[in-house]
Amino acid sequence: MKRNRLVATSVASTITLALALTACSTGGNDNGSGEGEAATGDIRVWLNGSDTPDAAREYLKTTFEEENPGSTLTIEEQSWTGLVDKLTTSLSGSDSPDVVEVGNTQSPAFTSAGFFREITEEEFQSLGGDDLLKGFVEAGDWDEKHYALPYYAGSRAVFYSPSAIGSDITVPATLDEYVELGKSLKTDSRSGVYWPGQDWYNALPFIWENGGFIAEQNDAGEWEGGFSSEGGLAGLAQVQDLMTNASLAPKDGQETDLQVPFCEGKVAFLSAPTWIQWSINAPEEPETPDGVPGCASTYGGDLTAFPLPGKEAGTTAQVFAGGSNIAVAQKSNNPELAFKAFEIMMSDEYQTILAENGLIPAKVSLASAVPQDNPIAQAGVAAAANTRLTPASPKWADVEAQNVLQSAFTKIANGDDVKTVAAELDAKIEEILNS
Repeated sequence: MKRNRLVATSVASTITLALALTACSTGGNDNGSGEGEAATGDIRVWLNGSDTPDAAREYLKTTFEEENPGSTLTIEEQSWTGLVDKLTTSLSGSDSPDVVEVGNTQSPAFTSAGFFREITEEEFQSLGGDDLLKGFVEAGDWDEKHYALPYYAGSRAVFYSPSAIGSDITVPATLDEYVELGKSLKTDSRSGVYWPGQDWYNALPFIWENGGFIAEQNDAGEWEGGFSSEGGLAGLAQVQDLMTNASLAPKDGQETDLQVPFCEGKVAFLSAPTWIQWSINAPEEPETPDGVPGCASTYGGDLTAFPLPGKEAGTTAQVFAGGSNIAVAQKSNNPELAFKAFEIMMSDEYQTILAENGLIPAKVSLASAVPQDNPIAQAGVAAAANTRLTPASPKWADVEAQNVLQSAFTKIANGDDVKTVAAELDAKIEEILNS
């Protein structure tokens, strides 16, 4: 399953325009789960991609309709591609969905724009409070108020097939060992570490582990880029080393359908979100014409993974925390019913289903529900214990939308001077975040 969360337009400006056009239409229903019976109706829940397992979808629909006689719940699956534009248009219109899933890096753009119903402190505590994934809670907050809560998390792990690369391979203990082993496993037809040029997500651990940062606010409240810091440059040097000396991936390639080169035997190590296990373990002959084949009976047969190691032996690297938040739309036509659906999705029962299917649940206390006998799921849990997020700015989505990082890392993959690229990257990030 792929999660390509790139967006194609200026998010902040698009949202601002949408709000300006709809400022006089804020919905006529009481936003809250207050007392009294909610009216019956059809609640529409937008879920993105196929990451939410069928068991969870069925539980949500069945439970909601049993608890709210006369009402129905419809799940509408959306594509990650172009999602921000579609959400912006739909959430500002008269036919808004009721509950929506949004990428964690996209959350600030929507919470700051007023598209989501506020979650009171009392509701926040009843839905999990301090048990919820902290970084995702922060991504869904704005102006010290809650608007979107964690849905599930995922983290990157390093996939490999012992039968394909040799069972005598020892899992590297440090990040430096990982770099050297990746280079040693490269052949004329196989990447030691498969790294498409536009993939910036996998670069972040190298920046963070070497003491660098993406962007931070100074005392004056202005954002300062950190790729050209000493630690940032050290991390980028390792990234370039892997891109040029360990990878045969396209220098301008994207992080899509990574299971294809893996299943073709062209990859030794593949750093990817843990949910790619389902794509690799998919049938060689997909059920639908547009499906992407997996390799369940070949390289998927002994598929395993380990968390990316940190700079020091015995530690895991700080990795980007992928995943989603969920929220009730401000313009839901039936906010009371929408909140009831939202409560089900945040319940222990629903979140346990997500965990049992290998996703990291929204609640820390439910992490034990992730299958203990699944090394990939456990690698994801270990990696998730040391995750970080992109800068919590509503304008960060504009950085992604303008392909700033993708362009910079394509240059690095092509061998451009790291120091020059880093300086240009920092300048562009600062220009966007401080505008």
